[in-house]
Amino acid sequence: MARYRWQGRNREGRLLRGEMEAADRAAVTAELRRRRIRPLPSGIREKGAGLTREIHVPGFNPRVNADDIVMLTRNFGVMIEAGVPIVECLQVLADQTGNGVVKKALQAVRLDVSNGMTLTAAMARHPRLFDTLFVRMVSAGEHGGVLPEVLARLALFIERSARLKRKVRTAMVYPATVVVVAAVVVAVLLLHVIPVFAEVYRGMGQALPPLTELTIALSRGLYDYSPALLGGSAVLAVAAHAAWRTERGRRGFHGWLLRFPLIGGLARKAAIARFSHNTGLLLRSGVTLLDSLTVTAGTTGNKVLERAILETRDGLEKGMTLADLLAASGLFPPLVCHMVAVGENIGALDTMLNRVSAFYEEEVDRAVVRLTTLMEPVLMIVLGVVLGGIVIAMYLPIFQMGGMVQ
Repeated sequence: MARYRWQGRNREGRLLRGEMEAADRAAVTAELRRRRIRPLPSGIREKGAGLTREIHVPGFNPRVNADDIVMLTRNFGVMIEAGVPIVECLQVLADQTGNGVVKKALQAVRLDVSNGMTLTAAMARHPRLFDTLFVRMVSAGEHGGVLPEVLARLALFIERSARLKRKVRTAMVYPATVVVVAAVVVAVLLLHVIPVFAEVYRGMGQALPPLTELTIALSRGLYDYSPALLGGSAVLAVAAHAAWRTERGRRGFHGWLLRFPLIGGLARKAAIARFSHNTGLLLRSGVTLLDSLTVTAGTTGNKVLERAILETRDGLEKGMTLADLLAASGLFPPLVCHMVAVGENIGALDTMLNRVSAFYEEEVDRAVVRLTTLMEPVLMIVLGVVLGGIVIAMYLPIFQMGGMVQ
């Protein structure tokens, strides 16, 4: 089957455009007429043929962001609740979106569903747009007859998840940017400014203060060994990238991250918030606890916690309780274990997990505020000491000469 671009007018005379897969132009025309759209004679063209062929430039292809998925999910649920058939919902969503990746995926899902495939199976073929959590929840909604409600929950979840990621990213970006800029400034001073002062002081033939000698030695060492340092940095970067691509390497980095002061606590709280919210969401949608843990283990964003959750799932199969298994892992705070135990005892685990999620999302907000508030003065002090030390070291000989003249 080929993909065709079409143009046509509805009964009100409004111009419509879209894409669809079909055997030939006649099939496209028949499908448009079935939708009560009058195709334009020259408006049906095969995509990818001749001058209509698309050119994809690396780095400039459309990306799928959380806002696209939220809008799609929310509109999908509203249309299904209004009684619109799923196939027509998918076509309307594809026509409305301005993102080429989303449009292509929705049209493919629509074609699969119209050919007899379930919505869940069709969505699972597009993991870039519909992840495992999304597909599992849609499956639960299909089987339970509550798909509109599930889609509304999904839209809210994606929105909250994106907001949480933005908060954590904001907390990390500012100090990283300041450190990089400071490193560049110090490197420029050591490589280009200090050698000028060193030449001047060398011509004086006088003994220099220890701090000045140390600074000049650092400048000379950085200048002499800069090729080796750059080569070593490149080797380390390649080795780190290779390690990151392995399961063991990612787990080691995530374990170190959890132990890192300040940032480790923030990463742990964000991961617990995601785990609690996702598990509670799946349980409320009718997914079993074992299946929920299988899905949510990969959504924590931390390989150490992911492994602990999968081991917890294995323990549940042996008859142990979730609260005891979480406590035994040593990665979940006593508050989480206690609230999970209460939820298991009263048969309201999903409700208690949602409360845990809400609590830790607020904790992430407070942690981000504390981190940014603390990091700013700490960075300013460190930068002041480093840059101020370099400036003082370079001007100390001048101050000494001024004292000798007096």
